[in-house]
Amino acid sequence: MGICAREYPLFSACGLNCGLCPRFFTDGPSRCPGCGAEGFSQKHPSCGFLSCCRRHEVEYCGLCAEYPCARYDGAEQYDSFITHQNQMKNFEKIKEIGFEAYRVELNRKVTLLNKLLNHFDDGKRKSYYCLAVNLMELEDIELVIQQFTAHGQSDTPKEKAAAAVGLFEKIASKRGVTLKLRKPEPKAEKEAGRKAL
Repeated sequence: MGICAREYPLFSACGLNCGLCPRFFTDGPSRCPGCGAEGFSQKHPSCGFLSCCRRHEVEYCGLCAEYPCARYDGAEQYDSFITHQNQMKNFEKIKEIGFEAYRVELNRKVTLLNKLLNHFDDGKRKSYYCLAVNLMELEDIELVIQQFTAHGQSDTPKEKAAAAVGLFEKIASKRGVTLKLRKPEPKAEKEAGRKAL
């Protein structure tokens, strides 16, 4: 298995939904083609997860006999361009429903995210929509789009985006989901916090 020969690059070797990442939906040189897709190695030449999967001859980490290994220590605590909150839960879901069913669901989420970006974005919501579609259940995303589609079609892009965000926030609040990327504390603040303890 070559490092750039993954069958389904919308789901990463490490458990992230690459098809729901803002960088996947970016035009230009910073666009990421998805995990292990053509051109991926130029963007991420030293991905330890992909290299490890290749050594263990598995498509993704959840199939490895050593999963979860030390690479996952603290993996879900902070986010990058994409949320890591469900990284390990994604593998649990695959075990529960099977990879093909997971793939169908992820493909549907990618389609819905495309719809949000093409019809309900004011040019400032890409990261937010990627996060919401990643963290929320498929039924909730479909509900937001259905409710919003019933909303006035003559609204400006800014009004459409505000209405969609309002609906996402309302449902997320009911589900106990926070639609915000988590960033690590700055190093100085961490050290000050430790000294205070």
